Amino acid sequence: MNTTEDTRLTTADFAKAAPEREARERSTPAMGGQDEPLAPLFLPQLAHDFRAHWNEVQIGFVDDPMQSVRKADELVAQVMHNLAQTFADERAMVENQMEQADTEHLRVALRRYRSFFERLLSL
Repeated sequence: MNTTEDTRLTTADFAKAAPEREARERSTPAMGGQDEPLAPLFLPQLAHDFRAHWNEVQIGFVDDPMQSVRKADELVAQVMHNLAQTFADERAMVENQMEQADTEHLRVALRRYRSFFERLLSL
């Protein structure tokens, strides 16, 4: 008999924890003790387009479940590719700042990494 507790989150668990997580994110102090809004990982229009495409995939499940799952796989792959590109772009910007290696530029670079890190954890 396996006595290890199952730690997988269900969709309901995730939804139930959302208000708590959002409150924690709003109250997390930024470097220097000030609250800093986190920029979204996706541009608003792109996020809207991804959601609209997801709705189409979900609606299509009724008529063709197999095709719907294939399209869902493709859409998730597109989102992950976009996220990887966002990270690559963010990293390039930070690396450009690091080349000007005074303490202020390094502080800004660290803040940019922190912001990106926090955005990833808020997914």
